[in-house]
Amino acid sequence: MPTAQEQPFKTDLKKLKLLITVVNRKKTEFYLDYLTGFEVNFQTAVAAQGTASSDMMYLLGLAESDKSVIFSILREDRAEEAMQGLDEKFHNLRGGKGIAFTVPLTGVIGVAIYRFLSNNRR
Repeated sequence: MPTAQEQPFKTDLKKLKLLITVVNRKKTEFYLDYLTGFEVNFQTAVAAQGTASSDMMYLLGLAESDKSVIFSILREDRAEEAMQGLDEKFHNLRGGKGIAFTVPLTGVIGVAIYRFLSNNRR
């Protein structure tokens, strides 16, 4: 029987997803803070500009074309909960409209990076 030092390292690996969220630029900080509640350890936001014409924006009820694209990495088991929470915020928060979708990540180089991104410090 192997000793504790000879046993291979075992961990429960969780798949990761890239969550992409497009929101009004004025709400960027709100959504960055909100997403940290889903154990998101890495996020970055990029300024963007909407491409719809002013007539189309008026018809859709959208006042601003200044957007932010938020890139967040989270565990797959938290993605559905985050998407549902974002959907609720998009419908109920004044000026909080946006879109969000996820893309599966197929690989990460390095155990330390994986542990950081998956919020697994064990």
